[in-house]
Amino acid sequence: MTLAASSRHTRRLLLEQPFALESGQSLPGLEIAWRSWGRLNEAADNAVLVCHALTGSADADTWWAPLFGRGRILDPARDFIVCSNVLGGCYGTTGPASIAPDGQRWGSRFPHITVRDQVRVQMALADALSIRRIKLVIGGSMGGLQALEWAVMNPERVEAVASLAASARHSAWCAAWSEAQRQALAADPKYRNGDYPADDPPRAGLAAARAMAMISYRSPASFATRFGRAAGASVFGDNAHSPDELAARGWLRHHGERFVDRFDAHSYRVLIDAMDTHDLSRGRGSLAQVLGSLHQPVLIGSIASDALYVPADQHELIRLIRHVDLLQIDSVHGHDGFLIDAASFQAELAEFKDRLAHHDPARSALTSNPPLRQAPPLPA
Repeated sequence: MTLAASSRHTRRLLLEQPFALESGQSLPGLEIAWRSWGRLNEAADNAVLVCHALTGSADADTWWAPLFGRGRILDPARDFIVCSNVLGGCYGTTGPASIAPDGQRWGSRFPHITVRDQVRVQMALADALSIRRIKLVIGGSMGGLQALEWAVMNPERVEAVASLAASARHSAWCAAWSEAQRQALAADPKYRNGDYPADDPPRAGLAAARAMAMISYRSPASFATRFGRAAGASVFGDNAHSPDELAARGWLRHHGERFVDRFDAHSYRVLIDAMDTHDLSRGRGSLAQVLGSLHQPVLIGSIASDALYVPADQHELIRLIRHVDLLQIDSVHGHDGFLIDAASFQAELAEFKDRLAHHDPARSALTSNPPLRQAPPLPA
């Protein structure tokens, strides 16, 4: 079963040949759920690829609506914009909740995947759509990890990258948050290592994992601004919470309850496992060598209040990439600022993209224009 949360505009691509994975395992075939806006031009070189975050879908016009429109970075009048659900997800692309060849859910049998595998699936979609050149790959959080991998894995096709609230490699800090969420899933007796019936999923474990994630996606200031010491009923406007209960507690439970109705628990586990494998330098030499070899203009978005992919993660990218601009996102909301406050920085994203039209790939540098903002001094 695939959870039904994607748009009616979602299309499906079926790859019938075995798909080899980085682990050495393979899938006998797979389905890719994808959406597009605009049209591919005759030269097949006006594509813009959007990569979604951990629990996102192909419906980029919903979760990143402020970036869509004429003159914005995602402009269907000029570009062919494509977004697909990620490998291992549960919104249409093959994942643990999908049906295996034997007619049963994949469950725990779904193979281990990596961010590189996810990007290779996106490449297969781009091939099927006859995309010759990609003007820009953009994503935030998990999508930002994928955008960076695109630059390394397909440099002949990708002209530029925008990676927001992401890193060159998953830190021990991010891995610790992932492990806490794994333990929440495993503590639910209904989880059964991913082999649970579709009609009796581990709701309590997934809700607890989601609550942990939501804390890491926000900041203390964001919680203080929204909740303070407010009671639940005054914030939610109903009687679902005791008037003596702090609103922050009710908010976390509310998000957990909503999440279990739209996401598969083992898919969540597979995706956080994949994120923990993220390391651009794995098997490629030193990180300095890998990032220093990038020829594309790269925009790195950093949120000062991000407590998950902390600013030091972006500082590392800024230090090692040659042709790099910094977008400092001003948000009190922490990691989720790249979604919540997208309207506040979309003009700077559009400016970066507009400048790409004047970039000469042969020179491999944005030499004729100053960066959007100078990177701040790196910590000593």
